[in-house]
Amino acid sequence: MSTVLWESSQRIARRVWKPLAVKLVLTATLLFLMLDLLFPVKTAVSYSTLITARDGTILHAFLSRDDKWRMYAELPEITPTLRDAILFKEDKYFRYHIGFNPVAMVRAAGRNLLSGRRTSGASTITMQTVRLLHPRQRTYGSKLIELFQAIQLELHYSKDEILQLYLNLVPYGSNIEGLKSASLLYFGKPPKLLSLAELTTLTIIPNRPSSLRLEVNNALIIEERNRWLARFRASKLFDETAIADALDEPLTAYRRAAPQLAPHLSGRLRSENPSVPIIQASISPAMQATTEQLVRNYVNRTRAYNIHNAAVLIVDNRTQEVVAYVGSSDFGNAFDGGQVDGVRAVRSPGSALKPLLYGLAFDAGLTTPKTKLNDVPTNFGGYEPDNYDRKFNGPVTAEFALANSLNIPAVALLNELGTPTLVSSLRKAGFTTIRKQAKDLGLSTILGGCGVTLEEMTRLYAGFANGGVMGELRFTGNDSPTRRNTKLLSQEASYLITNTLTQITRPDLPNNFDNSYHLPRIAWKTGTSYGRRDAWSIGYNQRYTIGVWVGNFSGVGAAELSGANTATPLLFQLFNTLDYNSPKGWFSKPGNSLSTRLICPETGDVPGEFCTSHVTDYFIMGVSRYRRCQHQKAVFTNAAGTLSYCAHCKPDSGAIRRSYPNLSPDVIAFYQSKHIPFEKVPPHNPNCERVFGSTALKSAGPQIISLNDGSEYFINPKQPADLELSCQAPNDVQTVFWYLNDKLYRKSSPTEAVFFRPRPGSLKISCADDKGRYSDLRVIIRNE
Repeated sequence: MSTVLWESSQRIARRVWKPLAVKLVLTATLLFLMLDLLFPVKTAVSYSTLITARDGTILHAFLSRDDKWRMYAELPEITPTLRDAILFKEDKYFRYHIGFNPVAMVRAAGRNLLSGRRTSGASTITMQTVRLLHPRQRTYGSKLIELFQAIQLELHYSKDEILQLYLNLVPYGSNIEGLKSASLLYFGKPPKLLSLAELTTLTIIPNRPSSLRLEVNNALIIEERNRWLARFRASKLFDETAIADALDEPLTAYRRAAPQLAPHLSGRLRSENPSVPIIQASISPAMQATTEQLVRNYVNRTRAYNIHNAAVLIVDNRTQEVVAYVGSSDFGNAFDGGQVDGVRAVRSPGSALKPLLYGLAFDAGLTTPKTKLNDVPTNFGGYEPDNYDRKFNGPVTAEFALANSLNIPAVALLNELGTPTLVSSLRKAGFTTIRKQAKDLGLSTILGGCGVTLEEMTRLYAGFANGGVMGELRFTGNDSPTRRNTKLLSQEASYLITNTLTQITRPDLPNNFDNSYHLPRIAWKTGTSYGRRDAWSIGYNQRYTIGVWVGNFSGVGAAELSGANTATPLLFQLFNTLDYNSPKGWFSKPGNSLSTRLICPETGDVPGEFCTSHVTDYFIMGVSRYRRCQHQKAVFTNAAGTLSYCAHCKPDSGAIRRSYPNLSPDVIAFYQSKHIPFEKVPPHNPNCERVFGSTALKSAGPQIISLNDGSEYFINPKQPADLELSCQAPNDVQTVFWYLNDKLYRKSSPTEAVFFRPRPGSLKISCADDKGRYSDLRVIIRNE
C-alpha cells in the first residue's frame, strides 16, 4: 500500500512541479529579455586613434578622448599563443560558460565564508570585461549587476569578440590600457610579434599593475613571469623548447614614445574620421620616413637664407595614392609654424599654372609647340606684365616660352584664350580657393594672382602624367580606386606639355646642378610668387608626381627664394633618392591624332609663298589651326626701293615686287627701342590720294597704349607728376603727332615716350601718324 501511495504522490508531484518549473524558466527568460531591452549593456569605448601605413605599420598614435593610450587590437592580432596563455591564467572554462562559472562561484563563496574574508574570486573574463567597461564599488549588489551584464555580453557577442574587448581594456598602469598599447609602448612591436616571454609578461601585469611596473620593477616581473611559465610547463600548454627559451629571455621593456610619423596627414585623417580607431593611410612608411628626413635636412641648410619651411606631397600616378605627405620640415617647431600644414595652405602659385594654360591653348587650336609668340613690352588694357628677369626675347616659340616661363607670352595667350576658360578649368580641377575668387580673377591669374594649395597643384600635374585625366587623390587604403575622374586636357595636349617640360636647356635649372645634383629624367615646372614668398617645383615621371613648396609660413619673402634655386634642388633629391632610374620607361606619343607637319620657323604656321626653310612641328589633327605663314608681305616699290606703292597708286611700269618683314606694331616698337635692325617698308608714295586724301581718317591709325581710354587719373596738386604718352604704329610710320584737346602738343617718333603735365578736367588725347591716320581717347584728371 505504501509503495502505491509513494508512486502516486510522485506522479502528482511531477504533474504539479513540471509545469511550474517550465513557467519559472519562461518567466525568468522573459524577465531577462525585458531587462536586457530596457538596460542594454554599453560597450562603446573611446579608443586611441591609430594611423597605419599601407602595410599595416603604425605611423602615428593619438591619445583617446579621455587621454588614455587605449589602442584597438583587431581579432587577427590575438594570436593562438596569446589566447591560450590568457585563458589558462584567467578563465580556463571561458569557452564553455554563459558569462559566469557556477562551480567557481560556489568554491569561492565557501572559501570566503570559511576564512571570514575574501581570499579568492570567481570572476570570468566576461565579468572582468563588464567591470572594465563600467567600474563599480566591490559590493554584492555590484556583483549581481556584473553577473547580469556578463550574461548580456554572452548573448550579444561571440566569445572571440568578448576576449578582444577584454584585451583592449586591461590596465597596465599609468594611462596605458589594452594589451596592444602595452605591446607597442613597452616592447615597440605589435602583439602578433611578441615572444612567449613577452606575452606572459603582459598577461600577468593587469592583476597587479601598481606593483608590477615595467621598466621600474623588471626583476620582480621576471620572477612572476617565470612562475607562470613553470605552470605552463607543468600543464604542457606550450612546447618545452618554447618554455625553456622564454625562461632564459631577458626583460628589456622600457617606455617608448608613441609613433609620430606623418603628423600632418595623421591629424587630417583623424579629424575626418573621428570615430574610427584604426585608419589605414595610403602612405609608404619607408618613403614617408625618407622624405621627412630629406626635407628636414634641406631646410636646415636654407635657414641661413631666412627660409624656414618646406612641404612635399608625393603621388603614385597609377593609383592616385598619396605615398608621402610632409606638411612642414619640423612639426614640433612652433617658432616657424611647424604645425601649419603646408600641403593645404593657400599660397600664390607664381608661374606654376602656365602648363595648364598652354595645354588648353593646344586643345583650343590656338598654338602648337613651335608657334611664335611675341615676348615684347605689351599693354593689355592697362595691365603691363614684365618677365621675371625684366628682359624681353622678341618673337619666341610657344615651347620656349613655356620652358623659360616667360610672362608676356603667357598673358597674351590667356588674353586670346579668355580668362573665364582658364578659371573654369581650374574650378573643374577642384581648386577651391579659385572657385571663391572666380569673379575677381583677370589676366594676372596666370602669373600667380590667385590662391592654390600644394595638394591641388600636385594633383593637377599628376593629371598631366595621366594623359590629362585628373583623379581624386587617395589618402587612405579604404578610398575607392574608381572614384570620379575629371578630363581636363586631351592626351595629345598632355603629351606636348610633358615633352616641353622635359627640356633641360632652360633657366629654371638649379645653379651648378651638374656639379651638385644628378638630373633625373622628369618633366617639371617651377614657380616663384610675387615678393619671393613662395618657391614651387613640381615634377613627374610615369611612376610618381612630386610637389615641392619652399618658403615661410609667416609670408615673409627671402631674397634667395626662387623655384629654380630653392625648390628644384629638393625636387631632384627626392626623385634621385626615391625613384632613381625609374624602370617604368617614359611617356609615349598617343594614338594617331598627334602628328607632325612642316612649318615655317619664323611663325610656326604652314609654309607660305616667302618661306624658304622648313622645320617639323607637332600638331593635333582636326584641332590645331591651319594658317598660311605671312611673316613676309609683298610690297611694290620703285626701282631704288625708296618708295612703296599700293594698288591704287602703283605706276603702269617701273614698279618692282619685293618682300618685307610683316611685323606687328609691338614687335616693331621693341626692335626700335633695342636698336635691333630690321628691314622696313619704304615710305608710301606721297602722291597717293587713297592714303593721303581726305578719306584717310581713323582706319589703321596708331594705337595709343598709354593712357587708358575712359580711365580717371588722380594727381597731387602740391606735387604734380608727369603722365606718359606712348603708342604702337605700323613699321612704315616714321613720325607721330600728339594732340591734347585737339591742340598739337608734340611731334615724335613712334617709339618715343612723351610726357606732359596734366590739369584737372576732361582731356581728349589724339595721336596721328604721317599717313594721316589717327586714333583718340578720353580720360578724366582729378585732384586727390
